[in-house]
Amino acid sequence: MKLYHQDGAPNPRRVKIFAAEKGIDLELVQVTMLKREHKTPEFLKKNPSGKIPVLELDDGRCIPESVAICRYLEAVEPEPNLFGRDAYELAYIEARNRQIEFEYWREIGISWVHGPIVAQLGIIKSIPEAKEASDKNTHHYYKRLDQEFASTAYVAGDRFTVADITLLTGVDFATALVGLKPDEGLKNLDRWHKEVSSRASCQAFGAMPDGSS
Repeated sequence: MKLYHQDGAPNPRRVKIFAAEKGIDLELVQVTMLKREHKTPEFLKKNPSGKIPVLELDDGRCIPESVAICRYLEAVEPEPNLFGRDAYELAYIEARNRQIEFEYWREIGISWVHGPIVAQLGIIKSIPEAKEASDKNTHHYYKRLDQEFASTAYVAGDRFTVADITLLTGVDFATALVGLKPDEGLKNLDRWHKEVSSRASCQAFGAMPDGSS
């Protein structure tokens, strides 16, 4: 199977960590977004949305969207289980993962789009007020996470799941490229981050192209 990705991009990293946890080897195909390779007619045949990651199966069929790809990998390689073993876990892990996407990833996405790196590309007109608001919301969310990790080891309970991968890749991206590092003194969040970052899968696929996280 081929995974179309870009080094350092957080969504492809989610899939790469997930696959590594499963022991699944994927052929990585670099798609350079600055060169607009994800918008070429050839790539749009694989994903009409023109986004990465995309998983291409051996028979040529393609699956876009990181969570959808991870669900496929879970189906073909059920263990170690990362989406839930019973009805409650399936629902709770899904809920926690969606909360992170909607309440955290959305905010760091706004800060990224209206930040200095994207502004230099000249693609959109940045709105400083939007970045200011999303920066504030992100730091509020970090404080909430710190409180949650005071009573739970991982995002969705007492074991590592896809929700931890979603949060880790978000925090690392926000820290490295958006200027939204968690505040000093959030000891519970820091404990979780260090523990999850030390996993072999996360070490193998760091947040940045050089492998650092």
